[in-house]
Amino acid sequence: MLHDSTQKKSVQETEKKAPTTSTQDENTSFEVTLRPQTLEEYVGQKTLKKQLRIFLDAAKKRGDALEHILLYGPPGLGKTTLATIVAREMNTNIKTTSGPAIERVGDLGSILTNMSDGDILFIDEIHRLNKSVEEVLYPAMEDHKLDLVVGKGPSAQALQIDLPKFTLVGATTRMGALTGPLRDRFGAIHRLEFYDAEEIQNIIKRSAHILETQIDNEGAKVLAQAARQTPRIANRLLKRARDFAEVGDHGTITKDVAKQTLEMLEIDDAGLEPTDRHFLTLIIEKFDGGPVGVNTIANALSEEVQTIEDVYEPYLTQNGFLDRSPRGRVATKHAYNYLGFKYKK
Repeated sequence: MLHDSTQKKSVQETEKKAPTTSTQDENTSFEVTLRPQTLEEYVGQKTLKKQLRIFLDAAKKRGDALEHILLYGPPGLGKTTLATIVAREMNTNIKTTSGPAIERVGDLGSILTNMSDGDILFIDEIHRLNKSVEEVLYPAMEDHKLDLVVGKGPSAQALQIDLPKFTLVGATTRMGALTGPLRDRFGAIHRLEFYDAEEIQNIIKRSAHILETQIDNEGAKVLAQAARQTPRIANRLLKRARDFAEVGDHGTITKDVAKQTLEMLEIDDAGLEPTDRHFLTLIIEKFDGGPVGVNTIANALSEEVQTIEDVYEPYLTQNGFLDRSPRGRVATKHAYNYLGFKYKK
């Protein structure tokens, strides 16, 4: 049953009109301030941007709502930013929530019935929707109908509510965890790739300009090399380097300032943090290089399996430090050499 508007909702959702570039200075948080406002400002993901531009322009020309969009890839690559840009480009509202926050069917119903035609519903971690909520989402996506059961037992009644023509933008770090029926209901599915060094440097320079922080090319290059090809991490490193430069009374983030910042954070030139090095060292020393199961690694590191799979492994695998085989995780020759171990295989 739908909750009354006076009841407390478990869903933490936000609704806002996608701001134009003229109002971006009203956003005060660090993350929001640094986010690009348009597709043209968005650095990287060139193929995705071309496809999305055609998709958006066609929908606007028809005067129709967008088809549902699914964005997937490792954390920090810009999925939330793209969802916000989509809403801004379509000049419509966006409501933001996440899979774990939508605990009950009534939570979803409360969100959907308060939307208007063309509005964007962004669900982060959409792979974590519970089954009952997901099944109600199917007709909402396909037919713009909300099917509910009111009451219990013999007095229960089926109720169907017409919904506005909304667009669902889903984001996930685990494409394989999505059910087939949900995945098939998205009209456009896009994978976000890791960024190359030049793109990360451009992101750092753009963010430094917004933050009114001076950084030279060599300083940006050092930070970019350690940013794990990920904009979110690049901006975090820039913020720490800015702090270091201000405390040390440095006018500009130079190569030396950037290097000292990384040393303070215990991040090496390849972007490996202490946990990454511990992860690889554990496989090499305790498990003879692998293969070893991810559950065993998680127990040894006191980390959640999902954290290992979503945060650590994508970058280590992409950069040749780790192999993921059917039998488990294997440290590569590159990992042995990088960490100073003698390769035994």
